[in-house]
Amino acid sequence: MKTDLSSQITLDRVSGKYYRPQNGYELTALTRFEKIETHIYESSNEASVLVAREIANGIRKKQDNGENFVLALTGGHSPRNIFIELVRMHKEEKLSFRNVIIFDVYEFYPLSHDSFSNIKLLKDLFLDHIDINQNNVFSPDGTIPKEEILNFCKLYEKRIQNYGGLDYALLGLGRNGNIGLNIPGSNQNSQTRLVLLDIQSRKEAINTFESMENVPLSGITMGVSTIMNAKKITLIAWGEDKSKCIKDVVEGKIDEAIPASYLQLHSNTKIVTDLSAAYELTRISQPWLVTSCDWTDKLIRRAIVWLCFKLDKPILKLTNKDYQDNGLGELLSLFGSAYNVNIKIFNDLQHTITGWPGGKPNADDTNRPERAKPYPKKVVIFSPHPDDDVISMGGTFQRLVNQQHDVHVAYQTSGNIAVGDEEVIRYVSLMENVIAKYNPDDVDLKEKLAKILNFLLHEKKSGDIDTSDVLFIKGRIRREEATSACRFIGLDDSKISFLDLPFYETGKVKKAPISETDVKIIKDYLQKVQPHEVFVAGDLADPHGTHKVCLDAILAAVDELKEEKTKWLKDCRFWMYRGAWQEWEIDHIEMAVPISPEELRQKRLSILRHQSQMESAPFLGNDERLFWQRSEDRNKGTAELYRNLGLAAYEAIEAFVEYKPL
Repeated sequence: MKTDLSSQITLDRVSGKYYRPQNGYELTALTRFEKIETHIYESSNEASVLVAREIANGIRKKQDNGENFVLALTGGHSPRNIFIELVRMHKEEKLSFRNVIIFDVYEFYPLSHDSFSNIKLLKDLFLDHIDINQNNVFSPDGTIPKEEILNFCKLYEKRIQNYGGLDYALLGLGRNGNIGLNIPGSNQNSQTRLVLLDIQSRKEAINTFESMENVPLSGITMGVSTIMNAKKITLIAWGEDKSKCIKDVVEGKIDEAIPASYLQLHSNTKIVTDLSAAYELTRISQPWLVTSCDWTDKLIRRAIVWLCFKLDKPILKLTNKDYQDNGLGELLSLFGSAYNVNIKIFNDLQHTITGWPGGKPNADDTNRPERAKPYPKKVVIFSPHPDDDVISMGGTFQRLVNQQHDVHVAYQTSGNIAVGDEEVIRYVSLMENVIAKYNPDDVDLKEKLAKILNFLLHEKKSGDIDTSDVLFIKGRIRREEATSACRFIGLDDSKISFLDLPFYETGKVKKAPISETDVKIIKDYLQKVQPHEVFVAGDLADPHGTHKVCLDAILAAVDELKEEKTKWLKDCRFWMYRGAWQEWEIDHIEMAVPISPEELRQKRLSILRHQSQMESAPFLGNDERLFWQRSEDRNKGTAELYRNLGLAAYEAIEAFVEYKPL
């Protein structure tokens, strides 16, 4: 079972020559804007294995000399696969950690117990599975009295020095450019200390603490100076959501607003990323500025769109001089003139626009994104959570139904942890009133409801996991909201499926790994429907997020169906949409579905059917806008980009990229 096929989506966009140079000369040219040695790998799994081997080599070298290896470890989820590989090497290759001294880079403060502590996470993922002497593991203490913090921090610094300093520091990268808990504004000379966390750092910790309310307001962290004194530093970053920050750290100026940029001053630092996290680096995003390019149609489009936005010009107004002055002279040599390139890209973008996302029947489909036949099509919309379908592609969903296609929706997860307790209290109280009037003799159900209310109103403490009954009701709330939205669009209940993939059903923010059971559920569903067209969520930002796991489950199922030579698969196309936070880059969009003002209003009303996901939803993220507002702003923004490039002006546009099974 292949569980990381979504990484291939990025690979398809980028030529290997830009991140795998053949020699030192090419490397020097490609990295001319980079101020830190940066290693780019095709996947986080591949990169993690190599980082783990480097750490293992350092441990063994010190062992051969009878010395300790002093290792600083970051928390969070980025190093998870590194730890998995180190544990494997311990068990299968007899790698010993008896000479390793561990210093935890940071800990949250205050902690009432250690169930959510950073050191607990390190133990669960790594330290409890190796032969390290537990007396050699040191961490900031999140439970000490406030008056002892200053002395504790001084002793932590002294202890590091007593062991000869850090040999190796493994760091993660926060979305604000922080290393450890050194948030924006941290001083270059800072040492281990207590810091008040900014809102972004607290939101990033939700995956560990289950909810924002549980995340402490502060933390104890190694300082920038403490980290910079390490003999060797490796910073790791995975996923598209780190790409802008990686560009700032690697190519930007040293700035206290981006603490990781201080690493430019360290003589033995390197950054290790997957291709998604490196996507904004010049050699990946604008390779024409650093080398001769392999000009594919998509890269040409990317270059022209970049040039248009840089010069604030529509496509058809670009001149030969514009190309020559901005590193795109190669295109003039290939096409003869700016006019020829301009027309090509203008037509290319024009052909992405269609009001017929299922294909227009009885029409020439030569230049249309989706083929005309068969009509009507069997269409499947996969939705990771029970509202992603209407949030991300509600206008297209409505078009497909209105244009008489046989539309099916499959909700991949229950979404139960994203329902607030007050919603359950409200519904259970309503059920109690209904039972009292219509079925007062149902003692068992009355007791069950009373038990649920008592748990939520009196027994449940911060950090407690919901009971199975509470999770059941939360899941049913989301089911009914999704069903209501589908009915509003005009879909019959028989076309709605709730797959409830097992990986999601942990009751926690942290999910189980994708399994063969998850993939089999997707396979069986696809075999049952045998669609001609499939829409899936193509979010790649968070390598451990639910959307990406759901996407990987679908792609793994499709891969197995292809290996089995499934007949209907040959006539099926897969379109990827994006969620409420971001849109596909315009240079990669392959189908753009315009939405009229009235259709946009209808889309809003379908999103509003998901009442539990309004203001009180637990996981709205760091964006204060509600989901319907984010969705509308994104769709209007995409339409505005098309207009700025000189194409027709629409109210809004939903965008899609085709996935072609390997």
